[in-house]
Amino acid sequence: MTAIAIETRGLTRRYRGATALDDVTLDIHENVITGLLGRNGAGKTTLMSLITAQDQPSSGVLRVDGHEPFENAEICERMCFVRDNQRYPDDYKLRHAIRAARIAYPGWSQPLADRLIELFRIPAKSIVKKFSRGQLSALGIVIGLAARAPITFFDEPYLGLDATARTIFYDELLRDYAEHPRTIVLSTHLIDEMDRLLERVIVLDQGRVVKHDDVDDLRASAFQVSGRAEALENFVAGRQVLSRRSIGGLATAVVEGSLPAEDRGAAASQNLDLSAVSLQELVAAYGFVDTGAAGAAGSGSDPASPTDHPASTRGRKERSAA
Repeated sequence: MTAIAIETRGLTRRYRGATALDDVTLDIHENVITGLLGRNGAGKTTLMSLITAQDQPSSGVLRVDGHEPFENAEICERMCFVRDNQRYPDDYKLRHAIRAARIAYPGWSQPLADRLIELFRIPAKSIVKKFSRGQLSALGIVIGLAARAPITFFDEPYLGLDATARTIFYDELLRDYAEHPRTIVLSTHLIDEMDRLLERVIVLDQGRVVKHDDVDDLRASAFQVSGRAEALENFVAGRQVLSRRSIGGLATAVVEGSLPAEDRGAAASQNLDLSAVSLQELVAAYGFVDTGAAGAAGSGSDPASPTDHPASTRGRKERSAA
């Protein structure tokens, strides 16, 4: 069993009447790559903002390395948070962002930063404010990986990157993680692409944790059944159905639970096809489940979550590093 890097107990965050996180209790394991998954507005960015001390919870317990992170400089300097909408001073060029990050993060690797800058072809002369969406994402990835912070968060780091650049990110993350293990949390919608990176998964929906498990155990926790709609409905009666789709007289359902031999026989007798569910399909299916959360569901970013903080903080003091 690995040690616990981050623990929350009943963590809740409300914004002007909307609940972004509702009674979140989970453990994030040390030196493990964890996927933070869920629909837009599920509470992913809010959770990362609370852990990195860029916001305060409304209630509940939050500990990083056994300590509350808010206004705790020693804990905060161990974390790096690369946001999907990271901001930099208006006059910053690449060299300014890298210099600030080198000062901010004790574990900074300049050779790694230089190599990643070359791989991503990040321009040195343009000011960061004029970077494309993909170039901004690439800069965030450089900072997040080269910082080698003991706890690193990436919030949808792939935005604007082409397929080649995304592959570079995945390969470089795995390579450096193998050489320098640390706790990495990735918020992503490209679940199929990042499947090979993830060891554990947290699925949020409407501010609540609906699944928190090892990836292999999560994949084994459900199956897909398809065939004639009438036969399918008979087969899934009494089971926990996560999602349904139908076209004409055919239907497909994702069902939670295992499949004993007798169930496989029953499905075959009704000409129903049974198959495994990919992580992407399973997370999408959980998005259809009504968790009963009393807060903010729907599309877009987490409600009223802060967006103008730097990638890492020493307590509440803003750093221009990242």
